[in-house]
Amino acid sequence: MKNEEKFNLITKGLEEVLTEEDLKNLLKKKTKLHHYIGFEISGKVHVGSGLLVMKKVKDFVDAGVSPIIFLADWHTWINDKLGGNLKIIQRMARGYFTEAIKASFRCVGGDPEKLDFVLGSDLYAKEKDYWASVVKIADTITLSRAVRSITIMGRKETEDISLAKLFYPAMQVADIFALGCQIAQAGMDQRKVHVIARAVAEKLGYEKPVALHHHLLMGLESRDKMSKSKPESAVFIHDAPEEIEAKIKKAFCPPRETEFNPILDWTKHLIFPIKKELLLSRKVEYGGSVEYNDFAILEQDYKDGKLHPEDLKNAVAKSLIDILEPARKHFQSGKPKKMLKDLEKLMPE
Repeated sequence: MKNEEKFNLITKGLEEVLTEEDLKNLLKKKTKLHHYIGFEISGKVHVGSGLLVMKKVKDFVDAGVSPIIFLADWHTWINDKLGGNLKIIQRMARGYFTEAIKASFRCVGGDPEKLDFVLGSDLYAKEKDYWASVVKIADTITLSRAVRSITIMGRKETEDISLAKLFYPAMQVADIFALGCQIAQAGMDQRKVHVIARAVAEKLGYEKPVALHHHLLMGLESRDKMSKSKPESAVFIHDAPEEIEAKIKKAFCPPRETEFNPILDWTKHLIFPIKKELLLSRKVEYGGSVEYNDFAILEQDYKDGKLHPEDLKNAVAKSLIDILEPARKHFQSGKPKKMLKDLEKLMPE
């Protein structure tokens, strides 16, 4: 694959690239490139982190970039997730979460054997200079900037937080450096920490990472991003078909509205990138069945009122059920089923 083809594949569908020129220069070096994306271990894996993110990871793999899936157990602990119990967090990271990400990768046509999983605790034990790096990075960040950066944890700047949470941004930057990754991927909500990483890298003797930011899916109930803490706003990768249908049926999907419409958002960022098409089954009196191969055409038909919200919802639900079949089957029996049950016992009612 030529560098231009690699560049187009790596940047396809992204919201932002910091910077395109840096990425082109990386590809020109023709060295083995490593990519990083980190996850808190904070609950069930939904289609945002499962499908959207792993479809992007598959683009990296197809472009010859080696992906590192970072299981951020310490970050999860600092952020008070799963009861703030580090041992439980580590067990879920190595068990349920790893299995869920592998299953998600299969759903988008990827080979899980090409994924490299790294647990934060294991990295910190191996890298003797890790904590020195955290201190050096923290020394470049003002207190006010650290406070502003806690939004990467899903928290507000005005919250009364513990001191440990202010370590979070410096640790996340140190993770990228310690893993030796030239490319850092995350949603737009992680932009602040990537900007810090790029700003401090060279002065601390590290290679400046290219930062790639993907879209954040809207929640099904509103304009807000999807959240695993609001089950009705999300579809989880192992949801039963009837659960998926029920959630999509109740989703916010105003007629003719194309800008703030979760179902259209999912169609654009999930269905088309994975399946390349959307088939609508309708009775003849309602326009008959139609196959869309271009999202722009579908979007215009919806805006013009030629496509009814219920027909779109039915088609999206059917496509998601089909895409998620490998993950659903994976968690229906054996150890994966037990892992999911164990996680559900730890989650709040």
